[in-house]
Amino acid sequence: MGNDIILKAENVSKQYRLGLIGTGTISHDLNRWWSRLRGKEDPYLKVGDVNDRSTKGSSDYVWALQDINFEVKRGEVLGIIGKNGAGKSTLLKILSKVTGPTTGEIKTKGRIASLLEVGTGFHPEMTGRENIYLNGAILGMTKAEISSKIDEIIDFSGCQRYIDTPVKRYSSGMTVRLAFAVAAFLEPEILVIDEVLAVGDAEFQKKAIGKMQDISKGEGRTVLFVSHNMAAIETLCTRVIVLKDGCVFTEGNPTQAINEYLNSSVYSMRSVDFKDAEAGEKGNEFIELIEASVDNASLDNKEAVLDVTSAINVRFKFKNLTKSETISIGYDLKTIKGDIVFGSGNKFPCNINKETELICHIPANFLNDDIYQIHVYFHSNDMQALYSNSELLTFEVKDVKRESNYLGKVNGIIRPKLEWTINH
Repeated sequence: MGNDIILKAENVSKQYRLGLIGTGTISHDLNRWWSRLRGKEDPYLKVGDVNDRSTKGSSDYVWALQDINFEVKRGEVLGIIGKNGAGKSTLLKILSKVTGPTTGEIKTKGRIASLLEVGTGFHPEMTGRENIYLNGAILGMTKAEISSKIDEIIDFSGCQRYIDTPVKRYSSGMTVRLAFAVAAFLEPEILVIDEVLAVGDAEFQKKAIGKMQDISKGEGRTVLFVSHNMAAIETLCTRVIVLKDGCVFTEGNPTQAINEYLNSSVYSMRSVDFKDAEAGEKGNEFIELIEASVDNASLDNKEAVLDVTSAINVRFKFKNLTKSETISIGYDLKTIKGDIVFGSGNKFPCNINKETELICHIPANFLNDDIYQIHVYFHSNDMQALYSNSELLTFEVKDVKRESNYLGKVNGIIRPKLEWTINH
């Protein structure tokens, strides 16, 4: 590796066997062993479907990642984006040495600190303070090094009042704030962050973004950042890699890579049929999703382009598996950059173990031309979360008239058709 290259991925692939724990059956393991003995390639590396979760595969083996190659320079902030299931978290787990690649290798210089999931590596029975020391030790810090930083860590996390309370009593927001503070202040050469900004309030997100900028610019350390928040990716990153079905779809400067990603067919998912989906994909023990779609309500053809002048129907078809006949159902409509345009929802009567279809009507001349996402959520009567999906549907609203006349986009997230009066 060159002097300024701190991390290098060479032909990294990761294969999983569906439905089983471990590598598979004894016969598969024996075949692998016999091939290795004769100096032959692993026979199961030749089989396997690509990681497209929307299609039903024919093989028991699936490639979560395939032939990933990239280099990261010291001080660079590399953004990794892609749809759910594109392989982002698998790649971060390999980079953080949580799991090993099936083929290929990762070369790194220096310590890696990972923040993959809320409170990973925190012991619930130990206090916040004890967990700081535990995490620091895992990162290879001495007790003296951790002690010199502990006041800064506690102050940044905003958990002063609860620092000597067991972590199991922390909210998810507090846990992630403390985990971020530990990872950021214990000075790893490479900081790996997976969607940390999705948890925590706006004030903490601002602090976290500021700290990440300090780490990369001021201290010359490297950050790998996975997020669905395109605004944060564009603001923070110096380079972006887009993953699709476990492969690198494109890479380049943030604005260019994000635009290529958003404008590609990788992204649009206006309707989903869950009949052939994996169990976890279509819900849980409370809610079973059957179909979801965004349709053009202004025309007979539901699949026609969604123009700004079209009325839009958002449809959810699901089965209520709870013991209650009333469920609270709603969704947030978000722009692709993560801004919430509006939220809508209510309590609805839903027969137990029966299909229910709900349709929400969005009026014509309301949404601006942009790409939007539907974040759907189901709650019980007492507002306990039953199920949610933050990327259920993605769709684009176009302004066909202005596009054809080469006029620019109208400002604003929404653009309602408002009445004007004139007085002379």
